[in-house]
Amino acid sequence: MLRGFYNAAAGMLAQQRKQEILTNNMANANTPGYKADNASLRTFPTMLLQHMGETNINGNKIPNNHPVGILSTGVYVQETTPNFLQGDLRETGIQTDVALLQGQVPADPETGLPGGLFFRLNVNGQERFTRNGHFSVDAEGSLVTPEGYYVLGTDGERITVTSDNFTVNKDGTVVDNGAVAGQIDVAYVENPNNLVKEGTGLFRLDGIAASAIGNPAITYNLQQGFIERSNVNTEQTMTEMLTAYRAFEANQKVLQAYDRTMEKAANEIGRIG
Repeated sequence: MLRGFYNAAAGMLAQQRKQEILTNNMANANTPGYKADNASLRTFPTMLLQHMGETNINGNKIPNNHPVGILSTGVYVQETTPNFLQGDLRETGIQTDVALLQGQVPADPETGLPGGLFFRLNVNGQERFTRNGHFSVDAEGSLVTPEGYYVLGTDGERITVTSDNFTVNKDGTVVDNGAVAGQIDVAYVENPNNLVKEGTGLFRLDGIAASAIGNPAITYNLQQGFIERSNVNTEQTMTEMLTAYRAFEANQKVLQAYDRTMEKAANEIGRIG
């Protein structure tokens, strides 16, 4: 009986966690460059139940076990992985907006999935990555993200311009007043699943990311005056949220049914004797 309590409670916790992930996706549906999270549900190891009995043979009692069936011991959210598919581009007409349009990218030999391309940033002296190209120019003339993090060039330094009236070529070259101010570095991550989300559209990589600049196997375009929209599918996410809510409600009713059964066992069956 108590095993049923644990199974139903585990189901409620898993659906609650999934609902939180889906809610966060919906909240960032309009965040430029946001990558939706996917929740992977897994079951705990199953148990093989057997009925323990005895067989009387010539007056001797021989233990005899009969298989009953397999019982699941619960479910949990095993991991959360971002979906790195390209989001749609939206034209803004703002000079400081830059969208990264990913083209041909080699596949990771281990997973068989294509690698990912990202803008390389300097966040308080640490290297970070993002797909949010909603940039601006700070008081020092540096190209920064909305949070004030510096956009790095191919030389590893911040890109400095005299105003926000500059041009970004398709290869990332920044031209300011007829002179080259730098080239936006596009980082290539062989396995994007190794990236760790840190909030505000940032990713951390516990390793080394190669530069996509000059790699003939990688093709991409930087589109000035555009931003990459979130890749959240709002219709699908709403459907999954309703499904998760109904699954949570079903487990809740199972838990309540177990609770009523236990109450009767304690208060009514005990009085019969």
